[in-house]
This record gives sequence, C-alpha cells and structure tokens, in this order.
Amino acid sequence: MPIAETRQPVIQSVLMPSEAAISVVDLSFSYPDQPHVLQQIYFQIQPRERVAIIGENGCGKTTLFSLLCGVLSPTYGTIACFGQPVLPGRFDATIGLVFQNPDDQLFSTSVWEDVAFGLQNLGLPPALVAQRVTQALELTEVLSLAQRPPHHLSGGQKKRVAIAAILAMQPQILLLDEPTAQLDPRSRRQLIYLLGSLPQTQLIATHDLDLALELCERAIVLSRGQIVYDGATAQVLSDGAFLEQHALELPLSYSRPYCLLQDQPIF
Repeated sequence: MPIAETRQPVIQSVLMPSEAAISVVDLSFSYPDQPHVLQQIYFQIQPRERVAIIGENGCGKTTLFSLLCGVLSPTYGTIACFGQPVLPGRFDATIGLVFQNPDDQLFSTSVWEDVAFGLQNLGLPPALVAQRVTQALELTEVLSLAQRPPHHLSGGQKKRVAIAAILAMQPQILLLDEPTAQLDPRSRRQLIYLLGSLPQTQLIATHDLDLALELCERAIVLSRGQIVYDGATAQVLSDGAFLEQHALELPLSYSRPYCLLQDQPIF
C-alpha cells in the first residue's frame, strides 16, 4: 500500500537536515479560526529534486508554501534550507515562490520592469540588473515581450514572465503553486518543457496529476493537513482506490477512455 512509504523520508528529515535543500521537521500550523491546517509534517527535499505536492482543495498546500518561504510562522516545528533555518518575515533569495495566478505577482507597466523589480530592490548595479533580466527573459523565451504591459499578455505568457521574475533572483529552490492552472494545452506543454529544463530544486503544488507524473519522480500527498504518502509518483497515481480515499482522481493518462484510445493497458 502507498501509505507504507511515508516513514522513510521522515527518518531522513531528522537525521540529515544539513544535506537537504529543504528539511521540514514536526511542522504544524493553525489559523486562529482553523485549527490543525498542517499537523506533524516531516519531509526532506534533495538538491535538484522535483517533487509534486498533491491533495484536494483545502489540504494545506498553499499554507505549506507560505511557511516554506517565511511568509507564515509555524505554530510548531522547524524548516531549514540547505541547513539554515527559515526565519519568518525575513527575505531569503534562496527560495522563489511563483503564484498560482500571475496577476497577483505582475504589477509593473512593462515585462522588463516586473522582472527587474526584485533585483533593483536588492540594490544591484544597473548593468547586473540588465544582464540578469535579459538572461531570465531569454531562458523563459519571452524576451520579445520585454516592453509589453503584462496585463496585455496571454495566460501562458504571463506565467512565463512570472517565472522569469523569480529566476532573475537566482533562487536555488522554486515553489510553484498550480503552474498549469488556466493554461491552454499548447501553453501547458511549453511550461512543462520549461520546468523540466530548469536546474533548481522544485516543489510543485498541483491538481494536474499528468504534469506530476511527467515531471516528478516523487510525490507527497497531503490529506486533512497530514502527509499520507511520500514516495514514487507513478505508484501512487496508479492506485485508484488510494486516490479516491483522499478525494483525488486517476491522471488522464491512466483513465479508462484514454487508455482505450491509445491502445494502452489499464492499471
């Protein structure tokens, strides 16, 4: 059963926090009107690993990301990045958070200004700012949009600009909240290719289970604020009974109509 795999990563989180890109130990969090949003969370993420964070709406995925980047303070437990504690309220360029809705992240009058904003706030020299902005826009293939207003862009273009703004800060860890939300199929495919090409450690919170299956060898499943699975993505996403138990569905590529259409075996 998938649940059996949850114990090993817990042991590693306690024994080897300094070796992990992210180490979360006994993390719990409650809002004043919502107790037990997260309960006794343990995991570690290795450098350059891509891990899917999966769960139904309200399971705590977005709250977990807010804790990991220091926006929220844990009720209990610790978070460390590369052996250094995450301190709530202190900016840490090691971690970059890409919002689910790029309109919540993009606000300047041009794409260039949005991507340059964080670098300028760090007081970097203008030449270095220009170099990093150009590199980030080239990497995300939106350099031609540099002078366009972000609110005139398509959803896929906005998502790429939002990622460029984070990449320009040169983080070691990317937190991506529903990166394929509201994207058309072509934009989704382009984004998956982009994420697969990036060297950063990535945590991807997503309802797009086919994306998780394609990009992430490992998945963490949250249910009612607790980790109920931590292991191989392919294994858990082929277990229909387990997914149904936690209000999830089989990925499209594992569903009966898709398998019949593609003449593939049904799991």
